[in-house]
Amino acid sequence: MTLSALERTYARELPRKAAVVVVAALIGVMFAGSTLLTPLYIIYKQRFGFSGITLTLIYAVYVVGNLAALLVFGRLSDQIGRRRAALPALAVAILSTLIFLLADGTAALYWARMLSGLGVGVAAGTAMAWLAELVGGDDKARATMIATATNFLGLGLGPLASGLLAQFAPWPLHLSFVVYLAVVVAFVVLIWHTPETVTHRLRGWRNVSLAPRVGVPRKIRVPFVAPAVTGFGSMALIGFFAALAPSVLAQELHYASHAAAGALVFELTAISAIAIVATHRLSSRAAMLWALALMIPSVALLVAAQFLVSLAVMIAATAVCALSAGLGYRGGLQVVNRIAPEDRRAEVVSSFFVCCFVGNALPVIGVGVVSAYSSLPLASSTFAAMIALFALVALVFGARHAG
Repeated sequence: MTLSALERTYARELPRKAAVVVVAALIGVMFAGSTLLTPLYIIYKQRFGFSGITLTLIYAVYVVGNLAALLVFGRLSDQIGRRRAALPALAVAILSTLIFLLADGTAALYWARMLSGLGVGVAAGTAMAWLAELVGGDDKARATMIATATNFLGLGLGPLASGLLAQFAPWPLHLSFVVYLAVVVAFVVLIWHTPETVTHRLRGWRNVSLAPRVGVPRKIRVPFVAPAVTGFGSMALIGFFAALAPSVLAQELHYASHAAAGALVFELTAISAIAIVATHRLSSRAAMLWALALMIPSVALLVAAQFLVSLAVMIAATAVCALSAGLGYRGGLQVVNRIAPEDRRAEVVSSFFVCCFVGNALPVIGVGVVSAYSSLPLASSTFAAMIALFALVALVFGARHAG
């Protein structure tokens, strides 16, 4: 029996409002899986005996999966349907979680992280398009707000849950993945019953095109600089916390708590999500410029917290970073959508996401390398200087060309 026949036989579709909730929750659940590891990095480092550089590489290899999802499978759901793309992505997430669950060395963590990036990339891209179609009408801003808010909430709920389980429950390297596996399996059932919105689908895989579509037309390259740097910087801030917050707390602030590490990342992403929702009336350009301006004090506070050995300053730094990241991601994406030509929007938006993915990985690797040969505060200072410089350049471009 073919998949189409199975769908017709067994899929009793959810009402549209319920489908919106399920697809929005799918985004959150998938991104929760991407940060589930954050409070566990320190435990894995002690268990497997790898270095700080290896830790950051394990974090960053996730982006390889993201880029594969974007460049190779980015248009897949447009061709075969949202549900048919989402279900294999969930299967990849299940495989990734099983590898984490059974990991007996560093190599397994690399493979699991890369597969996690692939599953999240395909599922999130599919779900964001699906959500816009389920919401319907011309209110694309509402669908974008829901998608970005659930994205950030998922990024925070993952480490909050795994941090609490690692701190207060048995099997710190296993229980979080058992719980997450159960949630993903439940979403396989829910997505199976979610109504399809792509009406003209290719019937066979032979006609499916996997050719990458990334590019920025010459006439918008200058206006593209500000949102591209904003996306890079926003994701760099998220990456710093998702990869290195536990190390900063344990090594520099002398606060070795898995629950605290998860709570710090949750603070970051929860405030980002609230900022996205609360400032929905703020124009995309204003949101982007505010994000760039806030990047400078946010990284300054991040460095100050380590030199002052102050948890209070670290909490304040997290809040300012959160405002910058939330406004930057939302504002940058909306500016790109506004300046992109209609016939090349997918290419331009894909280019924006490439900048985000690179920002999420490269600065974190740089911090890992510098800290291995000097100290974490010095590496953080280098990171802060880079982000501040990029933000100043982007502010100039944004003020002049993103009107």
